[in-house]
Amino acid sequence: MLPILFCIRDRHDLVLVILAALVCIASAGGAVMLLRQVRRSSGRLRRKWLAIAGTVTGFGIWATHFISILGYDPGLVTGYHPLPTLASLGVAVAMTVLGFTVACARRGRWGAVMGASIVGGGIAAMHYLGMSAIEMPALFRWDSQYVLASILFAIAPLVLALPLAIRGRTVSSGIVAGALLVLAVMLLHFTGMTSLSLIPSRPAADPGLTLSPGIMSVGISAVAFLTLVLSVVAAAISRNATLAIRAKQRQFSILVKGIADYAICMLGPDGRVTSWNEGAARLFGYAPDAARGLPLDAFRELAGGEAQKMLSAALREGSYSGEGWHLRQDGSRFWAHFSIQTVCDDEGRHMGFAKITRDMTRLKEDQDRLEKMRLQLDTAMEHMHQGLCLFDASGHLVLRNRRFLEMWHLAESDVGPGLHVSDVQAMAIRARTHGGEEGMERQLETMRSLMDQARDTPSGSPVVYDFDEDFIVSIATRLLPDGGWVSTFSDITERRQSEARIAHLAMHDGLTGLPNRAHFNERVDTEIELARRTGGRLGVAVLDLDRFKEINDTRGHSVGDEALKMLSSRLRDVLAGDEIVARFGGDEFAAAKAFRNDGEFDDFVRRLASCFDEAGTANDNDYVLAASIGIALYPQDGNCREQILNNADLAMYRAKASIGENICYYEKGMDEVARDRRQIANDLRRALERDELAVLYQPQRSLRTGELTGYEALLRWRHPVRGAVSPADFIPIAEETGEIFAIGEWVLRQACHEAARWPEQCKVAVNISAVQLTQPNLPELVAQILLESGLSPRRLELEITETAIISDKLRALHVLRAIKGMGVSIAIDDFGTGYSSLDTLHSFPFDKIKIDKSFLLQAHERPQARAIIRAVLALGRSLNVPVLAEGVESDVQLTLLEDEGCDEVQGYLFGRPASAPSGRDDGEERAKAQARAQGL
Repeated sequence: MLPILFCIRDRHDLVLVILAALVCIASAGGAVMLLRQVRRSSGRLRRKWLAIAGTVTGFGIWATHFISILGYDPGLVTGYHPLPTLASLGVAVAMTVLGFTVACARRGRWGAVMGASIVGGGIAAMHYLGMSAIEMPALFRWDSQYVLASILFAIAPLVLALPLAIRGRTVSSGIVAGALLVLAVMLLHFTGMTSLSLIPSRPAADPGLTLSPGIMSVGISAVAFLTLVLSVVAAAISRNATLAIRAKQRQFSILVKGIADYAICMLGPDGRVTSWNEGAARLFGYAPDAARGLPLDAFRELAGGEAQKMLSAALREGSYSGEGWHLRQDGSRFWAHFSIQTVCDDEGRHMGFAKITRDMTRLKEDQDRLEKMRLQLDTAMEHMHQGLCLFDASGHLVLRNRRFLEMWHLAESDVGPGLHVSDVQAMAIRARTHGGEEGMERQLETMRSLMDQARDTPSGSPVVYDFDEDFIVSIATRLLPDGGWVSTFSDITERRQSEARIAHLAMHDGLTGLPNRAHFNERVDTEIELARRTGGRLGVAVLDLDRFKEINDTRGHSVGDEALKMLSSRLRDVLAGDEIVARFGGDEFAAAKAFRNDGEFDDFVRRLASCFDEAGTANDNDYVLAASIGIALYPQDGNCREQILNNADLAMYRAKASIGENICYYEKGMDEVARDRRQIANDLRRALERDELAVLYQPQRSLRTGELTGYEALLRWRHPVRGAVSPADFIPIAEETGEIFAIGEWVLRQACHEAARWPEQCKVAVNISAVQLTQPNLPELVAQILLESGLSPRRLELEITETAIISDKLRALHVLRAIKGMGVSIAIDDFGTGYSSLDTLHSFPFDKIKIDKSFLLQAHERPQARAIIRAVLALGRSLNVPVLAEGVESDVQLTLLEDEGCDEVQGYLFGRPASAPSGRDDGEERAKAQARAQGL
């Protein structure tokens, strides 16, 4: 020991020795705090804390060693090799982390010895590896006895220090552990330095490859500072974690004590009460101090040793649950459900039990009442719609109801209690099977397999047994606590048949039985995907019947339905292989075929077209069905179903518009027309906002007096790019998109406000489209506009086409009667071009008939046109309804109308459409009209 003390006194700078000791003390304190943090952690977080603890401690020990080396004064110029210096640091950190890990993982004496040996050996390796990094003009000679002693001095204190640091809980144990760690490091260093003897010699290394003591001082200072910072951070983290744990413990304590519905009682390892919450005090009637120390059986009606059995079960299994009668302090009792949980500390040591009790007296009373109802339930079971069998744990029948016997055609004596489940199954199959023994064995095997499957299903989900087409049964099994089970049998034959019908209807057309649009789309998607993978092709044909509405209107919807079914049967008969034909709705059909060469698909199209070669027959009257067929092909006409169907539609519309051509293949130019219509629809939505629409007025005159009777309001659109767009182009698009509602309301409002400024004798005529007639609030809208504008209802005339009425006759006539009831005049426009003009006049008392201008334009060439004009005028006179002729452009046309007695005229001969007329009659035009009226 004296050589060691002489080494400290004579060879070391005491100031640096003290500094090294302080660094070592700081590192030891950090190591203790971090190791205790490791104890409170688990999993990945535990490994992180172990790494931090080992790193901090290793850095601190290394810094202590080299500060002490700097304090060692051999009287020679020294330097330090960088690689051994850094290697010594790595050894210190790695061995410390490994030793801490072993000590924390292995409890007991051997864990401490192994961990101490690794850490101590690492410290010793760091010391002598660091000494080998010193370069000076001397040779090192080591005393093996002191070297061995230094290694033992490094390990022995750690055998005691590591258990105190890891598992100790008090501050004093932490101080002792830190002191022992400091002692191990200091004893190692000074004992090892005592074993060193220096023999002067020439320098053997290049000074340029060594670190000077100054550089080493800076590096060691940095490491020491880093060690201090890590220790402070570790201390802060540890303190925060401790505070958080204490806060959670306080919150948990408050929560437990505040629970009133549950009695929570803490028991010691011996089963006696240590504490409980307010709920326990209220439920058992004891004050907290009075209950402390009482055994578990003081609160229950238990036989001798029963409480200890429950505690032993909880200790063995981790928890124990049960229910039974409990006693209060006053002797009263209540039925409760309770659970006993084993409580252990972080190290897994048993600390006691937690007993949670809840008053279930009311539930017990309810259960007793349920027991009294058992006989009534047994009676109800006999009248269940489901068959029921109850089996015990050994698989023998306990009971069955009457419905089970009825379902399987069994007699009362066939199946009784005590019969094994396999015998019950055999009896049931034998009673319903009419085939041979082979068929019965197969059915029996299926039933046994399904019942086993139902019994093994944890959720109790039913399995379905398809016995035959006339008997399908659903089997559900519920396991019972005693190992038995109850199986229920539901006859779902009707339900399955209904589901099959519903599934078929969901994918097929209800009238024709063909696949519907959803089924067709699914099939086309599948065929396109197959063609994409195999390089095949797919053709889609869209079929739209021509003039099918005439069959419904003239022969009735029942004949139309028969025609659709007849056509569907023909289409179905010409299909081959994997071809498909579907009805999309109304008179629209679609067909598809996958093919490899054009000849295959051409044959498919010919077969489809052949379905329209023969006439159909209904009620002894023949009718002819024709269709326009549009065709698009994958992949050249599109790469998805939506695109293929859209292009086939475009081709179909081209075929419908073509004369003499009913089959049309898609061409790329067809997109332009559809795109143009979409562009017009988009521009039309903003036409009102952009003030692009205008109302022009064309005069109407009386042929008898020559006076101006009113104006017809005509809508015009001045497009910023297209220029003037014809109403014949944009009105149909407005009707399709629904923009006609806003545009029609705007035109009506503009016309009424304008006409309110005209003389009293002038009326204004406004066209109402078929789509507008579908508005249920159209009469209210007309009344509101008349009220806003101040225009008298008798000065407003609404013009309706025949087709607008025919599309939904009952609704249209109802709306027109409501408007006419206000005093507004109703004129029938384009008379003679509809489906049933005479029937229309018979259905509604129109105020005016307007002859379509097409008849007047053809009057000088076709006698039929003149005959129609005479007939319409004669019809008007017989019905006492004035007739107005449109499109008068020449004196010849005017003379014809005058000769036939026409009432009013309108056309370019009397004035072109113009903006905002004054309503006053032009003198020259009036004189000319009067002259014509007088025959001058």
